[in-house]
Parts: sequence; structure tokens; C-alpha cells
Amino acid sequence: MQSEAQKTALPGAERGLAGPLTSLWHLLTRRPVSLYAAAVLRIGYGLLYLVFLLREFPHRDEIWGPGSPWTPALAHQLFDQTGWFSVLALSDNRAYFELCYGLTLVTSALFMLGWRTRVMSVLFAVAVTSFHGRSIFMTDGGDNLILLMSIYLVLTACGRRWSLDARRDRLKTVRAGNATEPTRSLFARQLRDARATLITVVHNCGMFVIAAQVCFLYGSAGLYKVQGASWGSGTALHYVLNLELFRPWPALSHFLDEHSLVVAMAGYVTVLLQVAFPFVLFGRLKYPVLAMLLGMHIGIAVLMGLPLFSGAMIVADAVFLPDRFYTVLPHLCRRVVRRRGSRRPAPGRAAGSGTVPAQGGRGVLGSRHRVVLPAGRKDTTLATEPPAAQVLPKSS
Repeated sequence: MQSEAQKTALPGAERGLAGPLTSLWHLLTRRPVSLYAAAVLRIGYGLLYLVFLLREFPHRDEIWGPGSPWTPALAHQLFDQTGWFSVLALSDNRAYFELCYGLTLVTSALFMLGWRTRVMSVLFAVAVTSFHGRSIFMTDGGDNLILLMSIYLVLTACGRRWSLDARRDRLKTVRAGNATEPTRSLFARQLRDARATLITVVHNCGMFVIAAQVCFLYGSAGLYKVQGASWGSGTALHYVLNLELFRPWPALSHFLDEHSLVVAMAGYVTVLLQVAFPFVLFGRLKYPVLAMLLGMHIGIAVLMGLPLFSGAMIVADAVFLPDRFYTVLPHLCRRVVRRRGSRRPAPGRAAGSGTVPAQGGRGVLGSRHRVVLPAGRKDTTLATEPPAAQVLPKSS
């Protein structure tokens, strides 16, 4: 039997546990979080995949089409083992492939713009999955990340901000004006509230999964590097800079490789950032870490020629920026534009004109005024009479 102290302690423990659970429940159900970050993910990955397909447009037949060495028959054999699926492997007809390619381009553009986002997110995920599975041996880390994010974004309400859907909803609200809302039955109101709660919960869970995926990616990459002897000795980036397959700018890679100390420090900082990333997300330290990771990914894109991978990682990092960052950013940009506009000289007037007086002559320290006359007439200078105390004595 429980003692009296244990009996009296149980309600307090239950109350202590109920507090965090209630806060977590409210966080999941009250309102959708990180709507601007979800919009950035939608725009970023839609744009990345659209640019990727346009870039590979001349080579589409050799990579995914009927002319690919990886034929649909071989793809089906692999699908039987892995359980994968691809719309492109349903037929080896060229017209069918061109139709699928064109529809994927349109889907990526509409998903980026946020038109009927709920439907377009599903179509975008199906398209990315189909292209990924059709020629899986041509993919890299960037393709894998875009594939995962396209599936996760189906769960999110990524069309609530910066989209054509959001613009349409605003216009609909303005047109409705002060019109009275039609009365609904109790069951209809409960059904509407349950639908809103379900959308909120699924969106918040989807954003949590995206954040967890990025943390797992950075953490596992950092721990994997720690186990390598080349990263521990600081020579890993030296070998990376000398890989012929990843040297789009050989002269630049050779120039950086000459500074061995800088290369070694960059390697150590890379490992430190990736390992520490999951532990700095709940403080202000995450902002300089995200800035350094941005520089790292730009360096990977330039030095190693992996723009798709770097772009996918940069977009994924945007999930950790709060909504207030995205709401304040446009105001800061407009303020900078206004300041630059105010510093420009007035039209028809040269910069600095009329601001510096002309040098004095005849030994008089007086102010001079430049009189601007029409073209074809001589310019004259009028000197004001200075006070007697300002007249210099004549030299003998």
C-alpha cells in the first residue's frame, strides 16, 4: 500500500506533468507555426526544381526519356525489388514522356507561385518522386533532399503566405466586406472547427519533421566526419579541392589549396558547425551559425560545382528562422531603398552643385554666389562686400 506522503505527492506530480503537456497541446492545435518559413520552402524548392528541369532540358531524353541507357524495363525490375514507383516508367512512348516533362514544368511553376497549393503540392511530390525513381543512379544528395522535402510539404499549409491563394483569400475578404455570415448549424460549426484543428496539427507536425530532418542531416554528417582521419588532421578539404570531378574552377581551387592553414581551419569549423547545429537552435547563437552555414553552402556551390545541393540546403535552413524575421525583412528593405533614394541628387542638378562656395579672390574672405545663366551667355560671379574686419592688409 502507498504511504500517505506518496498519496499526497501524486496530485502534485500529475499537475507538474499536465503543464508541459497542455502547453504542447496548445502549440500543436492553437495556430499553425512558421507559415512564412513554409512559404519560403515552397518557393525555394519549386524554383529549384523548375530551374533544374530547364537546365537539363537539352539532355532530358538521355537522363529520363526513352533514349536513356536505364530503360523502363530495367526500371521496373528495380521497382519490383524496392517497391518504388514512377509515372515516367508507365510507357516508353516519346510523346508521353514529353507530355509528362511539360506538365512537371507547369506543376513546379504553379507550386512555386502558390496556385491551388494543396493540389499542386501533391502533384509536385508525385512529379519529383517519378523523376527521381526513373533514373535513380543519376541522383545526388541534393535530389534526395528535394525528394524528402516535396513529400513533407504536402503536410504543411505552405500556401497561406506569399502565394496566389493568399492573395485570392484577401480579395475575397475585401469583397465580402461587412456582409453578415450565414448562420450554420451546430454540427456544421463543429465540423469546420475540427477541420481547422486537423489542418493546424498536420501542418505543425510537418514543420517539426522538416526541422528534425535538417538537424539529423547536419548532426549525422558532422559525426561521420569526426570519425575520419583526414578531417581530424585537417587535410580533408585539401583532397576535396584536388578532385578532378568537383573542380569547376581549377585555378580558384589551386589558389585556395596553397593556403593550407586556412583550408585546415575551414575543415575544423565545418565539423564544429555541423555537430553543434542541433544544440544551438533554441538561442540567439543560431543566427551566426546559420550565417556561417550559408557561407559554407555558397562555397560548396562555387568550388565543387554542386549548386542544386547547396540551394536545397540553404532553403532547408530557412525553416529555423521565425516568422518575425520574414515580416520585418520587407520593412528593412523598404527603409534601405528610401535612404538611398533620399541621398540621390535632385534631377537636373549635379551632385555637390551650389554646396561649396567658390574660392575667394582679390584677398577678400567673403562668400561668393554662383549665378547660373542660360547657355550661350558668360558666367558672372557676384561677390558680396565683406565687413571691414575681414579685409586683409595689402602686401607691400
